[in-house]
Amino acid sequence: MRFQIEGFSRIGDRLHREMELYGKTITFEKGDTIFDYDDTLSYFYFVLSGKIKIYHMNITNNKEQTIYLLTRGDMYDTVTLLDGKPHEMMSEVLEAGEAFRVPIGKIREWMYDYPVFGEIILKYVASQMRQVEELAADLTLLDTKERLVKLIIKSMEKSKERGVNILENLSNAEIAKLIGTVRHVIDRHIKLLKSDGLIEKSRRKIALKDMEKLRDELEDYI
Repeated sequence: MRFQIEGFSRIGDRLHREMELYGKTITFEKGDTIFDYDDTLSYFYFVLSGKIKIYHMNITNNKEQTIYLLTRGDMYDTVTLLDGKPHEMMSEVLEAGEAFRVPIGKIREWMYDYPVFGEIILKYVASQMRQVEELAADLTLLDTKERLVKLIIKSMEKSKERGVNILENLSNAEIAKLIGTVRHVIDRHIKLLKSDGLIEKSRRKIALKDMEKLRDELEDYI
């Protein structure tokens, strides 16, 4: 099967053949834990479908913070790829799917041997750094309603870009973990946004009714 993800059309037939030779497509089911730090010392993953949360958890109080929600086009683990050290993050599959697994040593080789491929990887690393930086700033500077509005807007933008709605089929509890709060707070804010005519909420799906008004509301906050 030819490796096909948006953005990788520029890598050329030779590297495509090498990826097919050394890579393997794996499947995962909802609830699986698919990345542990021993595994990511050996392999690098390109997500083809599904949703996987990467998170930290405080085992003394069971609080969670989702750091990344991986969907089609995402990669894991860029930290171990670059520094070669174990990366002790937790993972859980929220939606069944597939990933393309490649020995991590081959990824490092290809980054040097194929500059276009290296550029794609490094740009993705930069986007993850920006995402974590933005999350840290939002947790400090914005209240929970502001963070939820921003998350909904970003989800809709990503849906147009990749054809993947990151919030679809997520429970309010999982949405809460994306923005550092708890389910009952999300329940309250979603009711307010619905009553203001900004969104529609059906079972595990949020739809925008007025994107411009929602953007204006976020701008008013910040």
